[in-house]
Amino acid sequence: MEYFQRKGGQILLLVLSLIGVGISIYLTVIHYNHAPVVCSASGVVNCELVLSSTYSSVPGTTIPISIPGLLWTLVGAGLAVAALVLGPARKWVRIAEVAWTGLGMLTVFYLVYAELVRLHAICAWCTGLHVIIFIMFLSSILLLQGPEQDEEEYDLEEEEEPLAAH
Repeated sequence: MEYFQRKGGQILLLVLSLIGVGISIYLTVIHYNHAPVVCSASGVVNCELVLSSTYSSVPGTTIPISIPGLLWTLVGAGLAVAALVLGPARKWVRIAEVAWTGLGMLTVFYLVYAELVRLHAICAWCTGLHVIIFIMFLSSILLLQGPEQDEEEYDLEEEEEPLAAH
């Protein structure tokens, strides 16, 4: 039962990562094509203001922050796939997911600070990605918790199942 709960959790992480990939690609295209963003351009929710600010680029470069975001979500997807392929007993993958999503949360804290304190505006697309990262962080912590199962135990249980079916 725990295997299926963890598998469902990994599928959730994979789906959220892929949604994040889509948002990151959209924001990157907007940046390089100077296209209008589908979002409010006035008031507190002002994607134009946020996406044209100095905070929308990697500090000291002209690289849009959406590119590291794209790489972050791709790594997140890769970790979820690794956990699905290797099985729930591979605790190191789940630890890596917590560390990776923790790094994502640190970045979210910085970007939310920039939006609220420095710019006094938020970007709906950015906020969507921030929420995704937060959910991934919580999910990865929950997936790491729970009864432990050694890799050897897991391998033995897999081998014993066909015998028990007869």
